[in-house]
Amino acid sequence: MTCHICNTPSSESFQVKVLFKYDVTYYRCHECGFIQTETPYWLPEAYESAITSLDIGLVSRNLHWAPTVEAVIRKWFRPEGPFLDYGGGYGLFVRMMRDRGFPFIRLDQYCENLFAKHFDVTDQPEVKNYELITAFEVFEHLANPVGTVEQMLQAGKSILFTTKVLPNPNVTPETWWYFIPETGQHVALYSLESLHRLAKRFGLQLYSDGHDLHLMTAKPISPTWLRWFTHPRKVAFYNYLHRYPAKSMLNDDFQKVYDSVRKQPLKDLI
Repeated sequence: MTCHICNTPSSESFQVKVLFKYDVTYYRCHECGFIQTETPYWLPEAYESAITSLDIGLVSRNLHWAPTVEAVIRKWFRPEGPFLDYGGGYGLFVRMMRDRGFPFIRLDQYCENLFAKHFDVTDQPEVKNYELITAFEVFEHLANPVGTVEQMLQAGKSILFTTKVLPNPNVTPETWWYFIPETGQHVALYSLESLHRLAKRFGLQLYSDGHDLHLMTAKPISPTWLRWFTHPRKVAFYNYLHRYPAKSMLNDDFQKVYDSVRKQPLKDLI
């Protein structure tokens, strides 16, 4: 099998039971360390529920990363946006960032929008170029990472994302929880080298904290600052000192949604 990242041969590494019933082979690239499954024919079944019952960290994850994204925007991007949250799930992160005054829009083809209704891509005028695209816990779901990143970069030139980096080259599902074969959704697992190579394919640099947070961009970024922004107390201090005079969009958003639905039957509002 050919590596999705660097197009060199990948060798069979191990086989795991996925969704408790499919014997699935995982392949490891000896050049970049990227791990991928065989062609994931089981994905329609895996996404019958887009957010699995195992994702109990969804809320805490959004609470943790919102201040970091705010600081990254203030440091290197235009706060006026617009911004796109790719694979935005229930819309919680979009709502949180709009409440902070940053015009985020949601895109997710699998998941129902619960918290940011009327702020999906399909609800908005077409945007030629998003100031920044965020993608939290998305990359490990990509059956075609290069193709998906190419699509994302057609919408914006910088991607801030999270995915956990392989802790060692010989990791297996028995030694690392992040494979989560029970859900069948994690089909791509990245070494730091594979992420660097992925960025390089598009002429971009990858900046990373070495663990979770990564920024793919052509902008000159200080790795030290990026790592600084992953520490809750430090990022809170930075945001306090560099307060952008952003007004929460909550009231304006409420009025916009209210005006759009006020003439609809009650059943359509629930």
